[in-house]
Amino acid sequence: MKSAMTIDAATAGGPLQGLRILDLTAVVMGPYATQTLGDLGADVIKVEPPQGDNMRAVGPMRNPGMGAIALHLNRNKRSIVLDLKQAEGREACLTLAKTCDALIYNIRPKAMARLGLDYAAVSAVNPGIVYIGAFGYGEQGPYAGRPAYDDLIQGAVGVPMLSLLQGSDVPRYAPVTLADRTVGLQAAIALLAAVLNARETGRGQAVEISMFETLAQFVMGDHLSGRSFEPPLGSAGYERLVAPHRRPYATADGYLSVLIYNDKHWRAFFNVIGRPELRNAPMFCNHGARADNISAVYAFVAEVMGTRSTDDWVAALEAADIPAARLHTVESLVDDPHLRQVGFFPEFDHPTEGRIRTLAPVGRYSATPAAIRRHAPRAGEHSVEILREAGYTDVQIESLLQQHVTRGPEAAPENSSTGGGST
Repeated sequence: MKSAMTIDAATAGGPLQGLRILDLTAVVMGPYATQTLGDLGADVIKVEPPQGDNMRAVGPMRNPGMGAIALHLNRNKRSIVLDLKQAEGREACLTLAKTCDALIYNIRPKAMARLGLDYAAVSAVNPGIVYIGAFGYGEQGPYAGRPAYDDLIQGAVGVPMLSLLQGSDVPRYAPVTLADRTVGLQAAIALLAAVLNARETGRGQAVEISMFETLAQFVMGDHLSGRSFEPPLGSAGYERLVAPHRRPYATADGYLSVLIYNDKHWRAFFNVIGRPELRNAPMFCNHGARADNISAVYAFVAEVMGTRSTDDWVAALEAADIPAARLHTVESLVDDPHLRQVGFFPEFDHPTEGRIRTLAPVGRYSATPAAIRRHAPRAGEHSVEILREAGYTDVQIESLLQQHVTRGPEAAPENSSTGGGST
């Protein structure tokens, strides 16, 4: 068995050591933002309801409340359970906010206001705090307050309809949480930017990150195309990206990803296939000509790729320095030799879940390395520890436990939340 890495909370901090975040997010979008920040050294205090974040119930899992995705999203965090619907829970949350650089949430703003945790309430106890709201739709538009999930936002910005342009029989969502993770990264960037400003000026601020607007920017950065101009110079849609043959090419015995992109690549490709005269053909002679005929260009390559085996193409294309990559499945990717060599899937022994495989933090820092310093906690694992840090006495903590305002990891409610969502 492969040896396990060691998880040690005392490991030297990453570049965000000293940043303290109060994390009121759930499911994927917000927890992915704070996982990213936690990997970089931030102290992330995850506030969970009595039943725990409902992503905990999404399997597979060895023990209740410790589903696979939750194990990845919640590493490098400490968990405190607070019933924010009770006055004492709200008060404890505000007490924690006094010590934090930022608070991040991803429920609708009106729900935060009903809890008494809107920006006015939080900034009243900590004027320097950065208050990040990441939710479905911007508060200034007519969609404000609508529920939002990854699938809905993908549909709202046209992702499934792009699959039709490539020849799909029906519109299809991207089979990843595209909206949640894209918007989560933007929320993390926004938090860092606002904290930098707060440390410079001494003033905090409220920041709104809308899923709809963020993913619309992500999609339309490629596809605004002719609608970039007024009057339009054509329709929206980047033709290269939606060309029907822009997909893994079928070889004689499988599939291969190939991108013959610049003039050098094309000259080399024509030599590989024994057709050097094509480099001067009107359709192939330069980048502009290929772009104008992109569907036909991709169709030509698709036809040629079917004439040889995958191994033959890999050898020929690598020798010609033409970008190509074998296709992985999500199953085979786990055993990719490059990822194995760089330690992309580290393993460690979780104190309750046994041997765990996870994903390494992104990026390498020469002086302040990112690291996995804490295992994903059980809901409420650090409730008592965090309350003590906030100045609560043992008597006060016992009272909160007795009132079910908080709990430890051993006292999960019987009717815990189930199912998954995206926001």
